[in-house]
Amino acid sequence: MADPESSQQRRRDYWRENLRIMAWLLAVWFLVSYGCGILFVDALNKISLGGFQFGFWMAQQGSIYVFVVLIFVYVRLMNKLDKKYGFDKEGEPETEKKEGA
Repeated sequence: MADPESSQQRRRDYWRENLRIMAWLLAVWFLVSYGCGILFVDALNKISLGGFQFGFWMAQQGSIYVFVVLIFVYVRLMNKLDKKYGFDKEGEPETEKKEGA
């Protein structure tokens, strides 16, 4: 049977790494949505994209596209993290079935 202390440490390491991933992705999302849509809009508006100013486009469409891409990046990173710590479907111990179920 696995050592409970090592299991707790593995969970803590997993959660710490998960929080690090979320912090980086949220920082990217903040930079794109707030930075490109508000802070850097004057500089970005000098660039034209499809007839629209780039700062306006980033505020209206670009930040949404980046958010969707970040969702897929998060899923991929979490799948790798799950495998690394053995929390994926294949590495997960089967739960005991309840009697009478």
